[in-house]
Amino acid sequence: MPFSGRRFAPALAAASLLAGLLTTSPARAQQSVEDFYKGGKINLIVGVTAGGGYDLYARMLARYMGRHIPGHPSIVVQNMPGSGSVIAAGYLYSVAPKDGSVIGTLARIALIEPLFTPQRFDGSKFVGIGSMAKDISTCISWKTAKVKTWQDMMEKEFIASGQGTGADPDAFANMIRKLFGAPIRLVTGYPGTNEQALSMERGETEGYCGISYSTIKTRYAKWLADKSINIIVQNATERHPDLPDVPLITELASSPEQKQIIRLIVATQSMARPFVAPPGIPADRAAALQRAFELTMRDPEFLAEAEKTKLEVSPMTGAEVSALLTELYATPKHAVEQAARAMSSQP
Repeated sequence: MPFSGRRFAPALAAASLLAGLLTTSPARAQQSVEDFYKGGKINLIVGVTAGGGYDLYARMLARYMGRHIPGHPSIVVQNMPGSGSVIAAGYLYSVAPKDGSVIGTLARIALIEPLFTPQRFDGSKFVGIGSMAKDISTCISWKTAKVKTWQDMMEKEFIASGQGTGADPDAFANMIRKLFGAPIRLVTGYPGTNEQALSMERGETEGYCGISYSTIKTRYAKWLADKSINIIVQNATERHPDLPDVPLITELASSPEQKQIIRLIVATQSMARPFVAPPGIPADRAAALQRAFELTMRDPEFLAEAEKTKLEVSPMTGAEVSALLTELYATPKHAVEQAARAMSSQP
C-alpha cells in the first residue's frame, strides 16, 4: 500500500507526544558529552516488532554500547513497528529529539524508501552510527509448499507474506514478480518476521522473501536443523558461504540494465543491521556514539555473547553507512524509476 500522510498521522501524533516528554532543556544542550549522558538514558527505537533479527541485534547492542559512551548512559529499547520501519524512520527524522538521546535501527531498505515513494524523511540525512553486520536476504518456503526451488517459483503460484511499503519482504517479492515474471501472490500487512513465520508454519501463506539468513541461523535455527524450509534465492550482491548451491539474484539477471536495477534494490544488504541517529544532532555527541559503536564491535564480552548466540558480526562504521546512503541517493533517476516500478505492488 503506498505511503500516505493520513496513514502516517496517528503514529506521528503519538510519537510527537513521546518526543515532548523526551526533549531536553537548553541547559542540557550546552553540556559536555559526558555530562549530558551521565546518569541518563538513550532510547533505541526499533522499527519492527520484538523477537526478530533487527530486535535481537538492537537488544544485544543495548547491553554493551552504553559502557563505551562517556557518562555511561543506559540504553532502553523501544519497538515502533509499522509500514516496514517507515513509521519509525519518520519519527526519528521529524519528531525525535535532535540531541543524541534517541537513536534507531530500521529495516535496511526503509532507509532508501524515499527514492521510490513520497516520504516525510530523507535517508541520506540520517547520522550513521554503524551497522552490526552484512547479510544475505533470502526467499524461503515451508516444507509443504509447492515452490521449493527458483525454477518452481518461475512456474507455480507462490503465496508470500509481506509487511507493507518499505519492507524487505514486499520489495523483494515484487521485484521477483516484476523482473522475472514469477507468479507470486503477496499477502501483506504482517507486523514483523515473527508473525510471518507463524503464518507460514500454520499454512496461511507458503513462505516469504526478505528474511535475513542471519535471522534464520539464530532465531529459526530449528528450521535448518529439521529441514523445514527451502531457501530459494539469495537477494544480495555476494553469495553466502553457507549457501553455495542457492542461486544469487544478481546472477539471474538477463541484462546489464536488469542487473543495475536489482543491485540498487539489494545494495543495502551490506549494511544489514544499520543504526542511525536523527539529522542535526550535536557533532560531538554524534562522534561519541560512532566511537562507542566501533568500540562495542571490538568488545571481547560483546563478541563472546555474539558467538554464543550465533549472531554474525561484520560491522560497518557510521561513516561507511553514511557514505553508502549518499551513494545510493545519487543513483541516476532513470534507474531509480525502474527499481521503484519493480518493487511496487501495482501491476
